[in-house]
Amino acid sequence: MPKTALSNAQTGITGLDDVIGGGFDRGRVFLLEGNPGTGKTTIALQFLLAGVAQGERCLYITLSETEDELRASAESHDLSIDGLDIFELLPPENLLDEDQQQSLLYSSDLELGETTKRIFEVFERVQPTRVVVDSLSEIRLLAQSSLRYRRQILALKHYFARSGATVLMLDDLTTDANDKTVHSIAHGVVRLEELAPDYGPERRRLRVLKYRGRRFRGGYHDFAIAHGGVQVFPRLVSAEHKRDFTQEMLRTGSPELNALLGGGVDRGSSVLLLGPAGSGKSLLSLTFIQTAVERGERAAMFVFDEELPLLIERAKGIGIDLQPLLDSERLVLEQVDAAELTPGEFSERVRRCVEIHGARTIVIDSLNGYQAAMPGENALILHIHELLQYLNRQGATTFLTVAQHGLMGEMQSPVDLTYIADTVLLLRYFEARGRVRRAMSVIKKRAGYHEDTIREYQIGRRGLTLGEPLSGFQGILRGVPRIMGEDELLKREDA
Repeated sequence: MPKTALSNAQTGITGLDDVIGGGFDRGRVFLLEGNPGTGKTTIALQFLLAGVAQGERCLYITLSETEDELRASAESHDLSIDGLDIFELLPPENLLDEDQQQSLLYSSDLELGETTKRIFEVFERVQPTRVVVDSLSEIRLLAQSSLRYRRQILALKHYFARSGATVLMLDDLTTDANDKTVHSIAHGVVRLEELAPDYGPERRRLRVLKYRGRRFRGGYHDFAIAHGGVQVFPRLVSAEHKRDFTQEMLRTGSPELNALLGGGVDRGSSVLLLGPAGSGKSLLSLTFIQTAVERGERAAMFVFDEELPLLIERAKGIGIDLQPLLDSERLVLEQVDAAELTPGEFSERVRRCVEIHGARTIVIDSLNGYQAAMPGENALILHIHELLQYLNRQGATTFLTVAQHGLMGEMQSPVDLTYIADTVLLLRYFEARGRVRRAMSVIKKRAGYHEDTIREYQIGRRGLTLGEPLSGFQGILRGVPRIMGEDELLKREDA
C-alpha cells in the first residue's frame, strides 16, 4: 500500500470525522445504515468527493439508484461529481421480460453470482481507493437466506481487503431491519435515524454502533441535510474543552447592582435571571452586554422569543444602540427558531461564537424557548449543564433568562436550573402605594458574598436604576407586601 494509504480516509464532513475519531481506517469495510431519506447517499457522495479532491480514484456502485438520480442529488447540493466513477449495476434486460421472469436461467444463484462478478470486474477496471456499494438490500434479496447473504458479504470484504480499498456499504433497512449480519463483519457501523416531532420538521441524528480499535464519540449526534451536503453536530463534551483564563470580578455600570452582586459577576460563571414576563430580563441582560463591550470584549446574544428589530428598538429606549455593535462585529445577535433548530446545532452555534468570534459574554434569551427545542426536560438539563460547563471552562460569562409562570404571588418555573447556575438573580413585581413596582434580589452566588437585601429597580431612558435596600417592607417576594416602615421608593422618570 502507498504511504498515503496509512492515514485515515476523511469523510469530507468535519463533524462526522470528529465523531468517528478522524475518519475511516483505510483498507477496511464500513456500514452506513438507516431508513430511506436519512441522508446515506449524500454522506456517501461527500465521502467519495473528499477522496477525489485528494487525487484518489473513487467508485460509486449503485444497485438501487440510476446514475441520473445520483447526478440530480449531487446537483441539488451544488456538488460536482466530475472525476467520480459511477457504475450503474442494473439487472439483465431479460429480467424485464415477463416471459422470462420465471426462467431457471435467472435463478437467484445465477443473479447473485452475476452481480458479484460484475462488481469485481468494474473494480479491477477502475482500481479505486474508495468504494461505495449502494445498497445491500438488493444483495440481501438476491441471497434469499441469511447464510448465503453472510457468505457473500464476507467474500466482498476479503476481496476489497486484498486491494486495500476503503469501502462504505449502504443499507436502507427495507428488507429485514432485524438482520444484523453485516454488523459483525464490518469494521465499523454508523446508524442514521430520523425523528418526527409533534410539531416542526423532521430531526435527524446518528450514532456509531461499532468501530474496531478506535475510540469514537459515543451517544447520539444531531445532523442536518442542508444545501451543500450533510452537516453533523457532535455532542458537546465540556471536559474536552478547557482553556486558561484570568479569574476576575466583572463590574457593571451600576454601583447599586455591583453592591447587590457582592462586587460584580465572576468571569467564567453563569448567571440565571429569573422572573415573570415583562419584568425586564432581556433588557437587564443587555446592560451586561453593554458593559462587556465597553471593556473591549465581544459578546453574543441568542434570542428565542423576540424579533430582532423589536429588540433593537427596545434597546434604544434604554440608551443602548445595538446597531453600531453589530456593524463593528463586537456583538453577534442571532434569532433562534426553536421549531427548526436541533439542540446539537444550537450548541455548535454557541461554540462558533466563542471559538471563532471570540465572544466572552453569552446571553441566551430565553430558556423557555430553548426548552421548546428539546425532547424533554431531563434532556434540557443535561444539555444546559454541559453547555454551561463548556462556557465556564472557556472563560465566558453566561447570562440565561427564564420566564416564570404567573405575574404576582406564587411563581413556577418551567424547569428548575437554579442549582446549575453560579448566580441567581430574582426579579419580582410588587404593589406599593397604588403602583406596580419591580424589585430584584440575589438569592445565590456560588463564588462568595452577595447582598441579601431586596432593591427596587427601574429600566428606563437612563438605563438600569436601582434604589436603596427595601427594609420597610415585608412580603415583597410574594408580590403583596406589608409596609413596616418608611422607605424611599423610586420615582417614575416621567413623573
